Amino acid sequence: MTEKSSEEQLLEFLYACPVGLIECDAAGEIAMMNPHAMQHLLPLAGTRDASNLFAALEQHAPELRSLCAAYTPAAGKICDGHRIFVDLGGGRGKTAPKVLACTMVKLGADRLMVTLSDISQQVAQEERLRQADTWFATLLDGVAEYAALSITPDGLITSANPGFTRQTGHDCATVIGQKLAEVLQTDPTGGDLRLEEQVEIAQRDGWHLQEGWQQRRNGGRYWCQRLVVARADDASSLPTGFSVVLRDVPRREAAAEDIRRLLTCDHLTGASNRRHFSQVMEREQAHWRELRHSLALVVLDLDHFKIVNDRYGHPVGDALLCKVAEACAALLPPRGIFARLGGEEFGALLPRFDLNQALNLAEDMRAAVADLCIDTPMGKLGATASFGCATLEEANGSIDALIALADRRLYAAKHSGRNQVHRPQARAA
Repeated sequence: MTEKSSEEQLLEFLYACPVGLIECDAAGEIAMMNPHAMQHLLPLAGTRDASNLFAALEQHAPELRSLCAAYTPAAGKICDGHRIFVDLGGGRGKTAPKVLACTMVKLGADRLMVTLSDISQQVAQEERLRQADTWFATLLDGVAEYAALSITPDGLITSANPGFTRQTGHDCATVIGQKLAEVLQTDPTGGDLRLEEQVEIAQRDGWHLQEGWQQRRNGGRYWCQRLVVARADDASSLPTGFSVVLRDVPRREAAAEDIRRLLTCDHLTGASNRRHFSQVMEREQAHWRELRHSLALVVLDLDHFKIVNDRYGHPVGDALLCKVAEACAALLPPRGIFARLGGEEFGALLPRFDLNQALNLAEDMRAAVADLCIDTPMGKLGATASFGCATLEEANGSIDALIALADRRLYAAKHSGRNQVHRPQARAA
């Protein structure tokens, strides 16, 4: 076989390979990538440097740089099938979010081989299977230990089984005719939906499942799996009532927390990740449509952060990002969500906050960031950030419009001198 034919066969393989292949150095500078990799990478890079893997994916998977830097063996697999959830607004409506699986292999001191493949359908199927498994486990696992109630559309209890008394301590006969929300108290500090809100979601979607703390009649509490299912007659399109199933389940603290952290938290800072932030935003959007509670978004971007990385190095930049996330998250209200949206950009979602409340909280966050100071080999390092705020009402209920409006106000703060919260004029769009 001639050298030329070997090169031709290699090119044919690269073009025909059904996954994206990328060869780069330890800093992410790309030496080679095939067409499939280009199809995945170029749309994600946007205005960023598409010739550098880490820069191109900074907005969607900023943790990849840290994973690579933390891998010390001379060669081996850095990550296998690491999931990258693309687009903050992905998954709304009937469109499933795009998910890429990334595998990075270290071939030498300064050589990486990376594969990218689209696993969106697989992830959507996993989610459907997980929901189905939880549904049937709720109904069938430990049948003798479940509590069941029936309620009217107004939330009045019409029946309850003996398991309800054993589980909660409430007598079946005495709760008939009472409001479900008054009998079953939840823990409001945990961020769970109130029972009436769960019923509203079940009315819209057909069912709703949630785990959380449930209070017993004697004041004690237990970890409860709670399923609400809408019931309707054949002749009616609206629910004529609801079935509620309660299960006293063990709370697997360590395992459940580890899984929750992997699925919802940013690898570097511990703040929520983009995927979790997107899911919470969708849920709160549904609540806003039905309940019309105010919902605010705060976005912030560190000022001149590229200079920090260039002058002090990425480890110092990472440490600063962690400090910013810690300082801002400490100021959140109980139901607030703070997330790293990519690179040096963060966001806070604030249920039941109007614009003035969001602006005041953003100002507190700005001051907290400005007060930060970390020690580096080159001396003390501080930071500032610029902020933009918007509400879902201003965006007419659209998440895309909400994000766009908050971003415009963020960049208005940048253009006005940075280290400030942009305060829109009255009736500003």
